Amino acid sequence: MMQPGSLVWFARHELRLAWRDWAWLISGGRRRRLYWGAPGAIVIILLVHALAYLALKPVADFTAPPDQRTLIVIGGTLALYGSIMLSQGMENVTRAFYARGDLDLILSSPAAATRLFAVRLGATAASILGMSLVLTAPVIDALAALGGARWLAAYAVMAALAVAAVAVSAIATTGLFAIIGARRTRLVAQVVAAIVGAGFVICMQFLAILSVGSLSRLAVLRSEAAVSHAPAPGSLAWLPADAAAGNWRALAVVASIACLMLAGAIRFCAPRFAALAQATAAIPDRRRRARRNRSGFRPQSPAQALRGKEWLLLRRDPWLISQSLMQLLYLLPPFVLLWQSFYGGHGTRLLVPVLIMAAGQLAGGLAWLAVSGEDAPDLVGSAPVTPARVWRAKTEAVAGVLVLSFGPAVAALAIIDPVPALVAVIGIAVAAASATLIQFWFRAQARRSLFRRRHVSSRIATFAEAFASITWSGAGAVALVDPRLAVLPGGAALAVLAAAWAISPARQ
Repeated sequence: MMQPGSLVWFARHELRLAWRDWAWLISGGRRRRLYWGAPGAIVIILLVHALAYLALKPVADFTAPPDQRTLIVIGGTLALYGSIMLSQGMENVTRAFYARGDLDLILSSPAAATRLFAVRLGATAASILGMSLVLTAPVIDALAALGGARWLAAYAVMAALAVAAVAVSAIATTGLFAIIGARRTRLVAQVVAAIVGAGFVICMQFLAILSVGSLSRLAVLRSEAAVSHAPAPGSLAWLPADAAAGNWRALAVVASIACLMLAGAIRFCAPRFAALAQATAAIPDRRRRARRNRSGFRPQSPAQALRGKEWLLLRRDPWLISQSLMQLLYLLPPFVLLWQSFYGGHGTRLLVPVLIMAAGQLAGGLAWLAVSGEDAPDLVGSAPVTPARVWRAKTEAVAGVLVLSFGPAVAALAIIDPVPALVAVIGIAVAAASATLIQFWFRAQARRSLFRRRHVSSRIATFAEAFASITWSGAGAVALVDPRLAVLPGGAALAVLAAAWAISPARQ
């Protein structure tokens, strides 16, 4: 019989929670969706594998030992996924300290908290490994089919990267607790996680802009400059790449280093887990004092109060800040391209579809928070204000964030070339309006803490929002070439909106 409080008992508990979380994420709480979606998932997996095989087959001879160019591509890819894993690890480890759930019950039991922390670190590593393999598994399987079973060692390298990322995340988060305290660690850790997750991608795009004048990361890895500055084959820098290519000695070294890092993180952080978790529970709710003028409270209209409420909630939500910051950080490479164009006089037209796409995605997330993520719907509904004014105030709050986010880029673009700036303004407005309308039509009451899983509430709204942003982005790109041709993608975007309205719960 399994002994309560043992490592195996905690592992079983975490596995059960992970399965429930994954099943809910896929099915949205409806078991029938899970059963009916399995055949479709199998078809998609086979299709992605076929595409990966066809894309890699003409690239190189993968049966031969990897040359320097191949090592550069493999090393760059591993570095990319390593940064993403580190970002996810910091976010998940931070949540492990702050998310209460069953933590209070377990910490008050006779079970050792160190065992729980060790198991949760392993569960976190398995979780981020599974998310990464969704994208990398088809490529690894295609490489194994083209170059032999030795390429399957890449699975072990990905597992080692996940373990190392979780170990670094645990040590970094624990260090933040010691340096800045439990109150500030949640926000700082989430901001650092967003920067780390986007950092490598942004740096690669910066190099691509400065070297080849585009946003293609693969062009940088294949360039002559990368080959000339890269270490020679056999260098320790290529240890993970050699391991992924089937070098068993290199794989043993990489796996050993990852295991030692995880053991060190558990040894260093696990004894502090219970104390830090209790410190987060003891943090009082921070309430901002209302600013008073000489006459007392400042009078506000209902619309101003609603807008202020939405902006206040956006500012003080650390989880939301990190997730929105990630979207905004990806705009930095286009901004650099814009700055370079200011002196070079070319490339500004590439920014328009990027800005339109980013605006649509950000507006959709903010609109979901303002509408479906409303924490006090009964209080807002009982206020002496019409529903139309409520929706208008929420829309204005979303628009205000978008103006602050995209206004500087559009203003700089207008100085360089007014025509792309005008197209960008129109595209950002219609893309943001489309995403906001879709969220209004498919609104459903949910908690703000489910922001990361908002797509589960309505698959139709998710796909409609994505298709609308893509088509409006395409319309902006085409409008710069021939405004008459922009009618085609613009009409497709309007058709997506019409279809979404026709099947939305708001219409019915």
